[in-house]
Amino acid sequence: MKTAQDFILEIPVLKNSDQITKARQILRDGRFREVYIVDGKKILLGYIDLTDGLRVTATKSNVTVEGFVKDAPMVTPEDSIEQVAKTMKRFHTDSAAVVDATHHMRGGVLLSDLFPVIISRNELHGTVASCMNGKVITANPDDELQKIQSLIIESGFSAFPVTQKNRLVGVISRRDLISTRRVRSAIARHAHTTIKDVMTRDVVTIAPDEPVRYAAELLVKHDVSRLPVLEGETLVGIVDRHDILAALA
Repeated sequence: MKTAQDFILEIPVLKNSDQITKARQILRDGRFREVYIVDGKKILLGYIDLTDGLRVTATKSNVTVEGFVKDAPMVTPEDSIEQVAKTMKRFHTDSAAVVDATHHMRGGVLLSDLFPVIISRNELHGTVASCMNGKVITANPDDELQKIQSLIIESGFSAFPVTQKNRLVGVISRRDLISTRRVRSAIARHAHTTIKDVMTRDVVTIAPDEPVRYAAELLVKHDVSRLPVLEGETLVGIVDRHDILAALA
């Protein structure tokens, strides 16, 4: 049985006194959606994520991460990868910290690394319609970046389908909003920059009557974390890795 130990890797850590801009740089440049916060002895204190990185838009800031730290998903090296995935689902994160009995952080595991292994050795039942989230908040390509920034912070969702005349035209995510200084500057200055200027246009989709197994295969093949669900040309839901894991036998 594969455990967290088999997938452990070095994962970014910061201290409470580090500036939020440093965390944002890590989140912008790497494959990580969470950064873990530790004390001087590397005892885990919590984590911050991409949404927290959006709360401070200034290019330079003395704001530290301390005020944004949340309780972190923790697993032990001996936990099975299915147990690890359940912990991530409970916290709705894309990673988990691997700690010992004293909460000393030994590393981390990423859902993107576990997901292909889990779906390859477990049965997946039902159709996409049975596990997707049908309550989808959408954005308009002409919405300004400040609007979607506020929506992400207030809702807790990490991305939104972008529709125009009820047709899917793209996806806007947290990473799109912190990816470049130009975008962050536009948000900070309340410049008239719209979603269509930064959104992802090449979007992988799936139909609601497709098997969950096929959705999982698409997520792995395209290395994406979510799929908009289209019935014809109508957006009817969204399905992500956590939804797929909920369909495990």
